[in-house]
Amino acid sequence: MPPQSAPRQGPDDASHHDYHRGGVRAYLAAYDVHRAQIYGRCDATTGIELFTALVEQVMTQEPYASADRVFWVVDNGSSHRGQNAIDRLAEQFPNAVMVHTPVHASWLNQVEIYFSIIQRKALSPNDFTDLDIVEQRLTRFETRYNATANPFKWKFTTTDLADLLDRLDRHEQDQTPNTAEPTAA
Repeated sequence: MPPQSAPRQGPDDASHHDYHRGGVRAYLAAYDVHRAQIYGRCDATTGIELFTALVEQVMTQEPYASADRVFWVVDNGSSHRGQNAIDRLAEQFPNAVMVHTPVHASWLNQVEIYFSIIQRKALSPNDFTDLDIVEQRLTRFETRYNATANPFKWKFTTTDLADLLDRLDRHEQDQTPNTAEPTAA
C-alpha cells in the first residue's frame, strides 16, 4: 500500500470551504387529488400546531367545508401520528377523516409526488442565501403549479397494494430463520 502524504500547509493552500447553516423552513402541504391543487404553508418548525393550521387553511374553504367527507392521507409523522391525531382532526372538523399510510409507505400519498417535483424544479440546486428566498420560491412554485397542473394518473390499485404486501410478507418469511427445527449437537 503506498504511503499517504500529509496535507499541505502554507500560503499556497488557496481553497477554503466554510459552511454556514442559515436555518431551515418546514413546508407542509395538502394535495387535492381530484383538482390537482396544493395548499402549502411554511414555518420555522414542524409540529401539531403547523399541521392544525394547514388543516384549518384547507377545511375552512369550499368545497371542503361543506363536503360530506374529506380524506386526509398522512404518513406517520409525529404531528399527525396515531389515534390522538385522528381524534383531534375529527373533533375540529367532523367531516375530515384521517387515513395513515403504512409505515415506510409514504410514497402511497400523492403529495409525495408533488414534493419530488418541487424538489427537482424549485429547490435544486440548494444554494439559497436566505430563508425568505426559499419561502418565496416555494410560494411562487405552488401558485404556478396550481394554475397549470392536472391530477396525477394514479394506476396503483388496492389490488396492487395487496399483492405488494403479500410479496413483502413472503419475503420476510423467507428471510426469517426457522428456529423450530432441532439443531445438530
